[in-house]
Amino acid sequence: MSNDAEMSAATPASGVGGHDGLDPYGLDRDGLERLLVQELGEPRYRVEQVHSWLVRGIDDPTEMTDLPAGLREELSRRFAPTRPELVAHTVADDGHTHKLLLRFPDGEAIETVLMLYPERATVCISTQAGCAMGCPFCATGQAGFRRQLTAGEVVRQVVVADAALRSGVIGAEHLPDGSPERVTNVVFMGMGEPLANLPATLATVRWLHDPQGFNLSARSITVSTVGLVPGITKLAELGLPVTLAVSLHAATDDLRDDLVPVNRQHPLAEVEQAMASYRRTTNRRVSIEWCLIGDVNDDEVQADRLAAIARRLRAHVNVIPMNPTPGVRWREPTRARVDAFVRRVETRGAAITLRDTRGRDADAACGQLLASYTLGAGTRLPAAVGAADRVDAGLSTVDPAGGSSS
Repeated sequence: MSNDAEMSAATPASGVGGHDGLDPYGLDRDGLERLLVQELGEPRYRVEQVHSWLVRGIDDPTEMTDLPAGLREELSRRFAPTRPELVAHTVADDGHTHKLLLRFPDGEAIETVLMLYPERATVCISTQAGCAMGCPFCATGQAGFRRQLTAGEVVRQVVVADAALRSGVIGAEHLPDGSPERVTNVVFMGMGEPLANLPATLATVRWLHDPQGFNLSARSITVSTVGLVPGITKLAELGLPVTLAVSLHAATDDLRDDLVPVNRQHPLAEVEQAMASYRRTTNRRVSIEWCLIGDVNDDEVQADRLAAIARRLRAHVNVIPMNPTPGVRWREPTRARVDAFVRRVETRGAAITLRDTRGRDADAACGQLLASYTLGAGTRLPAAVGAADRVDAGLSTVDPAGGSSS
């Protein structure tokens, strides 16, 4: 794709006014057919023509050169100016990690990360502006929830990254030689809780999996959740074996109640049952995500109980040492402590991987690029306020064997 196409996907259209109208990326194939065939009386093949342009990152009908002039004019009137503007861009890992701050026409900003590997390009996408889950170690969770993203706004994040790969340029930066030419994997692990915005998440999964669209295999799509059980059930009913990744972070309810406040509504036993059901329905192994926090969830008791859960579920554990986060006093464990935790889980029969912490030198952990703005304004969720104090106080009263010292 040309640089013009990359800019078409990543920058706002000129003359942006109101926000009325259709976001073409919010229309699935049926939606395009209703618009083009039923409303405008066009032949059915116009659906494929318009969809093909959208996949290539072109949403300006004036650039869809195989459409008749009259149709281009009509679509220009109907399509809303919803392209995101690239307002911040940080680069890490010798050009292999790109953190993007994208701002939509209403002024709301979200984060997207493009991670480059040999023969693989993974995009980490956001589903909400902010997050209502209130996890106290997460930069996004500290800032609170602002609004849901539309399906079109979620899909556009992948379009921006894919256009950059096709052109070899993102913002003012050239991508490293040998970078893949298209997105190969998508992970719903950016800002927000994907299953708290289920309509947009499911619509995006369908868009990405469409053989005439991005044509990603279901197994190359990962949806993360803190454990919203009704959403896990709905995701299983989609009929696509996407990877389910559950952010557990604690293997006891008392600790998880504060680290992941939604645990008060969906405790560990309920979450584990939902994960087991998802595996039975999809025949797809689930993953457990574990942000390892120094002197909080890196002890032997947590390791042992995590291993037991993973064995029962035949799940794979991904451990990621905590990135330093603005407004959070906790830090990652020492390397010796990390290695001991991973080794203990592994020796107790669970499959576990210590994941690379990409983008540490560019604030590329979820929410960090935006955190300095939101935390600077003093915005913080009630669930996050005091959580660190409660966790630390609780830990000080528990001995290594798991009992109370009082």
